[in-house]
Amino acid sequence: MGARANRRRGEIEAFLDGERRVLCLTLGALAELETAFAVDSMAGLAERFSSGRLKADDLIRIIGAGLRGAGNLFSDEEVAGMAAVDGLAGFARITADLLQATFAAEGQAANPPAPHSA
Repeated sequence: MGARANRRRGEIEAFLDGERRVLCLTLGALAELETAFAVDSMAGLAERFSSGRLKADDLIRIIGAGLRGAGNLFSDEEVAGMAAVDGLAGFARITADLLQATFAAEGQAANPPAPHSA
């Protein structure tokens, strides 16, 4: 992959299945997540994500939307079968980094979400 992530545009880079990928939660990706999580606003998304209590399925949806937002054509089912460095902890870091790039003010740290079972 030749393109590099531009943090100012909300893009991040992550290694999935051994390949560097760019992810970005564009407006379209955020609209997809609003529907998936049944919230009626981006503030509702931010509130849900800031709880830090995300399920594995949530990580799949967020990472999938981020991949699609950056132009990668992966379904959530394909994302579910991907591998990340450090496994679940790696997926949690990717998700936290993507959410921070999207929602956090510049220089503000984000806490990685803690996946839980439901």
